[in-house]
Amino acid sequence: MNVVVVESPAKAKTINKYLGKDYTVLASYGHIRDLPAKDGSVKPDDDFSMAWEIDPKSSKHVKAIADAMKDADHLILATDPDREGEAISWHVLEALNQKNALKGKTVNRVTFNAITKPAVLAAMAAPRAIDMELVDAYLARRALDYLVGFTLSPVLWRKLPGSRSAGRVQSVALRIIVDREVEIEKFKAQEYWSVDATMTTPRNENFTARLSAFQGKKLKRLDIENQETAFAARDAVKNGKFTVSAVEAKPTKRNPPPPFTTSTLQQEAARKLGFNASRTMQTAQRLYEAGHITYMRTDGVSMDEGAIKELRTAIGGQFGNNYVPAEPRKYVSKIKNAQEAHEAIRPTDPTNTPQTLHLDGDQARLYDLVWKRAVASQMEAASLERTSVDFTEPTGKVELRATGQVILFDGFLKLYQEGRDDEEDEENRRLPQLKQGEAIAVQDVKADQHFTEPPPRYSEASLVKKLEELGIGRPSTYAAILEKLRERNYVKMDKNRFIPDDRGRLVIAFLENFFGKYVEYDFTADLEGQLDQVSAGELSWKKLMRDFWKDFNGAITDIGDLRITQVLDTLNEVLGSHIFPPREDGKDARLCPLCNVGQLSLRLGKYGAFVGCSNYNGEPPCKFTRPRRRRRRPSYSVRRPARWRWPQRSDPSEERPLRRVLRNTEPGRSG
Repeated sequence: MNVVVVESPAKAKTINKYLGKDYTVLASYGHIRDLPAKDGSVKPDDDFSMAWEIDPKSSKHVKAIADAMKDADHLILATDPDREGEAISWHVLEALNQKNALKGKTVNRVTFNAITKPAVLAAMAAPRAIDMELVDAYLARRALDYLVGFTLSPVLWRKLPGSRSAGRVQSVALRIIVDREVEIEKFKAQEYWSVDATMTTPRNENFTARLSAFQGKKLKRLDIENQETAFAARDAVKNGKFTVSAVEAKPTKRNPPPPFTTSTLQQEAARKLGFNASRTMQTAQRLYEAGHITYMRTDGVSMDEGAIKELRTAIGGQFGNNYVPAEPRKYVSKIKNAQEAHEAIRPTDPTNTPQTLHLDGDQARLYDLVWKRAVASQMEAASLERTSVDFTEPTGKVELRATGQVILFDGFLKLYQEGRDDEEDEENRRLPQLKQGEAIAVQDVKADQHFTEPPPRYSEASLVKKLEELGIGRPSTYAAILEKLRERNYVKMDKNRFIPDDRGRLVIAFLENFFGKYVEYDFTADLEGQLDQVSAGELSWKKLMRDFWKDFNGAITDIGDLRITQVLDTLNEVLGSHIFPPREDGKDARLCPLCNVGQLSLRLGKYGAFVGCSNYNGEPPCKFTRPRRRRRRPSYSVRRPARWRWPQRSDPSEERPLRRVLRNTEPGRSG
């Protein structure tokens, strides 16, 4: 008898259909062990030994596997083919060994990238041992996240009460969001004008052209800065007699995008389906476990050669041989720190079209996206002709230009077109046939006012893309990172865009000024690179931990004597323009509006930081307070804030209780 262990019951049910009566397939229900949420689960002084604990909910699943092994002689660990999957297999093996359930038994590890009968049977025929280098990389990542969270979070609670937690990757993702918000706040809009003319050919064909030169000067986008110039240009165009001075038609090709990785699937599902990252991954998990798509946690863009042949056959059958390129397309990832051990996400059987598979709801929509992207990635390029036409009038003072695009052969565009983040509203206009020297009449002219816009806030799609470009995090972590930022109330969502909450801005300001190295993009990406070295057997995970802990623990020690007043003074300076916006009466933004003597400053209270008067304990005392961020029409309070109390822990798996009481943090007292 053979016992096969996978993560989920759905996966177990599917695999059970492929294996005979000599196999019992059981589920571990994900990770069975974790580090206890308390001090000492990782011991730096004991060479980073780790105290694992079986989750109470997992005990019955471990027992079921151990009981099944009594009548079996072979354990097959068939968890997911990535670092986390390898770790789950290792945990199951360790837990069963502790129960003495494997004496005299054979243990093997198998992996498959798709839950199909051929893939599962091929994996069973090629067993191997657990890859301890992947396990070491998992141990290093888990130890890093634990030590950062359980060491840095209490520092935040002591020095910045009201904060929830900090994390190795979470805090860097938050910094990206905050940095973008600062860009937006500093942005100064610039006025500019455009002049567009509706033109008519002798054959009564209409099209639009834009002013490209005025008074003998070639114009850039922002060159017309005011109404006066715009109206003068408009009138000059109205009175002009234009002819076609140049026609340039430039043929070009557009290649299809590669098949999906985890991050590009999340991005495209957000753009086209409105799914957040968690919803995308949950739906993809169900499709994978049902055998419809390959493994959904990957940053590889290559595909199995057999799958490529099937896709090319499907393309020829459905669209015609002219849509099949002469040679199969090969893709290579350009993403920093990409691991390409696994295939891209693709349908396990390309002949299962979205119409024939008969899926429902989210699964139908996501499968449609995966199928179209994978098929399109092997289709012929689109052939386009980009045309630019220039129009001049006799004086040479005014020139117009019209641009257009004609699709000569649609290629992959017949099936799929990739979405874009924050795409400019540019029309791909179709131009009529125009000949050099031809006279063109002006039908109408408009001068429109515009203002430059700040960079857009991050959506889930664009933030995942940014994290991937920077080499921060891994495909399996993006959804959890974004969800954690929302749970901690560090960000809020507006029209599916991330806006940092004041609490999030305070945390990032604190970390940047007192732990700057640990929220630097390059440092975090380099650490990811070192973890990849561990998984490749090029670096010892213990050496990685020793090097990291030496510097990190030193930084924690250095900040131990930092007084809260020093923290608040720094935050007042760094966040001054945000917390103390200019007053309408023109007075100093930090002058107390109640007593007109004291200075406004950040203070600490029950719910974190607030703004109060420095004359709180003066003679006479000033009881002025307000929330951190002053609204357009603030409602000021002059009552004494409640005495500060310890914030409730929201997630005991990441935070620990403090052993010493924070003193002198009541509003109005020095820290």
